[in-house]
Amino acid sequence: MNKKHIQSEQTKRGILLAAGQLFREKGYSATSIEDIVAITGKSKGNIYYHFGSKEALFLYLLEDWEKEWRSSWLEKEPLLSTFSEKIDGLFQTMANDMYHPLTNVMDEFLSKEWNNTKIQASVTNYVEGHIAFIRDIIEVAMLDGEIAVDDSKSLATILEAMIQGLGLMASRMNGNEMKILYRKAAQVFLQGVLNPKPYLSWYYNQTK
Repeated sequence: MNKKHIQSEQTKRGILLAAGQLFREKGYSATSIEDIVAITGKSKGNIYYHFGSKEALFLYLLEDWEKEWRSSWLEKEPLLSTFSEKIDGLFQTMANDMYHPLTNVMDEFLSKEWNNTKIQASVTNYVEGHIAFIRDIIEVAMLDGEIAVDDSKSLATILEAMIQGLGLMASRMNGNEMKILYRKAAQVFLQGVLNPKPYLSWYYNQTK
């Protein structure tokens, strides 16, 4: 990586950090490119060169958030030895993710920009990526005999739908109610897919 490329990446990262702060403080709609110019000291042309538009800039922030989430999960997953622990851990991780500072801004962004086909494609890619990620966990559990062999894509899609739906409901709840809801959802899903003995052992440990 040459010096010019390094400087370009540093500039891009600085713009992202500053824009993220503005979006969190003012919201998506109320934040303009002019605001980002003022806080970064970069020209409009420089910002458009790196991101193309305010919409694309915000998508970069969402992609960074997703990378952070996956990195955090990859650190946590090796500590979870069973499928039950992984699913419970996944649901609890998603519950904690509701506290991310961009959560509310993301909802505003999607509501405002949903007619943009690029935004729709980005959301589709995100969901498909999550389904593939969950499917990998499910298929390992099938190979290990923790759950019966089934259509892993369908199970992963159902689980992702549960997580997305919980996110909509949890936004109206306090923190404790939300965590209870996510844990209950994990238990409901596990009841449907686990072989009885492993599930009962896990459930007993959770309720002690």
